[in-house]
Amino acid sequence: MASSVKLKAIAIAGPTAIALAGPTASGKSALSLAIAQRWPCEIISVDSALVYRGMDIGTAKPTREELASVPHHLIDMLDPAQSYSAMQFAQDARRLMEEISARGKLALLVGGTMLYFKALIEGMDAMPAASPEIRAQIDVEAKLRGWPAMHAQLAQVDAITAARLAPNDSQRIQRALEVYRATGKPLSSFQQKYQQNQPVASINTALNAHDSIAHMPIISLEPQSRAWLHERIAQRFEHMLQAGLIDEVRRLKDRGDLHADLPAMRCVGYRQVWDVLAGSSKANELKEKGIAATRQLAKRQITWQRSMQPPAFNKYVISADSPTATADALKLIESWL
Repeated sequence: MASSVKLKAIAIAGPTAIALAGPTASGKSALSLAIAQRWPCEIISVDSALVYRGMDIGTAKPTREELASVPHHLIDMLDPAQSYSAMQFAQDARRLMEEISARGKLALLVGGTMLYFKALIEGMDAMPAASPEIRAQIDVEAKLRGWPAMHAQLAQVDAITAARLAPNDSQRIQRALEVYRATGKPLSSFQQKYQQNQPVASINTALNAHDSIAHMPIISLEPQSRAWLHERIAQRFEHMLQAGLIDEVRRLKDRGDLHADLPAMRCVGYRQVWDVLAGSSKANELKEKGIAATRQLAKRQITWQRSMQPPAFNKYVISADSPTATADALKLIESWL
């Protein structure tokens, strides 16, 4: 157990928050628990799927024992019928970071929703409200032309956003086109540009309330072997199926108030099972499609991670597939605290 002296050292002499980012199945949860066992901290989830109640198996949500072992935040906070934005996350995370710091603990931000990290650290301009009329028009066009064609259309007006979206990511393509048609500006333009001439403070320099987020150290778990990550993804999806993922999605579908285009139901794994239950996909293809979709997600996450470069991001890369990954990360944090 950490002493009161150590608590004071964390609050005053080191960073008040540390981020742990990585693709799905890269070992973030296990590492975060190892960190929590060594230093007094509270975990803030940076995951767009973990916010939903009743979605436990397919999101690899921490177990009850894990949730009880260290305080967790931004988990099980919404019903699957609701939505949650990157801007909302940034507001919630900032508030939680201040509260955790006031308690003399380290805020540990853990997850793989890279847009949330960018929104928190770089900030985002206020987004235009949704337009049902424009959205309906886009839906009609997509039914006629297909989402890959809509993705190509997006690339013509917002190449930056299109480059990070899969051609069949209907929800995000729709939103990006909606924003452009409503404002005449690309979605990417609403992301504030970090001041390029602002220096990144040394980790050993005391971080105050004003720059703790801008200079927050980010431990980036980046697998060097694609085969290693693919094997872990396959094993995890197989475990989810055995643990009852299909029944979990069936219970959600049987509610009657959810549909396949909701953000919650578009989460990897849930969408593939939903399609099987709806009869639009074959059951014997579920495992293959689920694993493929998870691989695509991991690829996008890694692309985001690699784009997080100084001076906007104070990133430290740890090889997720290294046998010493946990020890390396703990040693790094010890040098900061």
